[in-house]
Amino acid sequence: MAFKTLLPVLERAVVVTDRAFSGYIQPRRLRGKLILQPYVGWGTPAEVELTGRVLLPRALAPARKGDPRWRNFRNVVRRLFSREVGGVRVAGTLGGQTVSGVSDSDGYFTLRFAPAAPVPAGWHEVELQMEGRQEGAARARVQVVAGARFGIISDLDDTVIQSDVTSLPRMLMTSLTGNARTRSPFPGVGALYRALTREGEARNPIFYVSSSPWNFFDLLWQFLDYRRIPLGPLFLRNWGMDLLGGHGGYKHGVIERIFQRYPDLKFVLVGDSGEKDPEIYAEVVRRHPGRVLAVYIRDVTEAGRDSSVLKLREEVRKAGVDLVLAADSLNAASHALAMGLITPGEYRSVLTSVARTYET
Repeated sequence: MAFKTLLPVLERAVVVTDRAFSGYIQPRRLRGKLILQPYVGWGTPAEVELTGRVLLPRALAPARKGDPRWRNFRNVVRRLFSREVGGVRVAGTLGGQTVSGVSDSDGYFTLRFAPAAPVPAGWHEVELQMEGRQEGAARARVQVVAGARFGIISDLDDTVIQSDVTSLPRMLMTSLTGNARTRSPFPGVGALYRALTREGEARNPIFYVSSSPWNFFDLLWQFLDYRRIPLGPLFLRNWGMDLLGGHGGYKHGVIERIFQRYPDLKFVLVGDSGEKDPEIYAEVVRRHPGRVLAVYIRDVTEAGRDSSVLKLREEVRKAGVDLVLAADSLNAASHALAMGLITPGEYRSVLTSVARTYET
């Protein structure tokens, strides 16, 4: 209670300190060499949004499976203590339209495209350039969604990536001393997500929502790519005081934005029992009748927590939606097969993937 009382005072103090520091350091950083860190754009044929960050360069060697823990820890620290640069105008071109935006004090910029001609569904590239600078050009990936059967919204930590969020010591050891090639996915998650997204056909989009900071974007993206888990826009959090604001409100806000951007699209929601995903998804079902096809919750907690999730399952079922508390990806795949969300062949792929993991 005392902490909650002091939190507004602490936040104001941090904001004042941060502004004073930025006022001193930002003009000096502008004189140096800068790089662009684009994230993944998302939108519809008529409207696309892309965010990114302007930073001072940092030296990070490509991740390898044999990297020692101390090197991984050093890279994590370098990511956390990024040196962001504000006041830089960034221009991007998509569908023949060029727009620009200025990075804020945390280095973030946002570009919003509304091309005259609709952008076809699928993946596209946006050329980025900092105005007035020869260096720092970059390319960003953009996912345009149209004509999909449904979408998938998934958590990352302890849903896709084994992070041990229910144990602080284990979570810190896993997160701070691993890299994109040593972190482990849950058994069968890649095969399940490939089945749900229908890679190679009329693709169903996937969106990842996590409380991890944006500083870990490259690590998470490399992890998904290396493990052959379908790629999609990542929604992460700013590293700062807003991380103290709680996971639930932030995640609700992101999901609401996705639902509003695609008003005719239904969704499968995937999370875990370690934090508040069941409660958040149950609220989404209540707010958006008929928009949620299924809720899959990975069971990573003890029996006490399971009982509260099962109570939520009964509430969600009254709204006509199944909440599946699944020990592994196979249980979720069985339900998806029964719902017609995946094919028997795709189910067998998940079964094979899970069995192969348990055999090793």
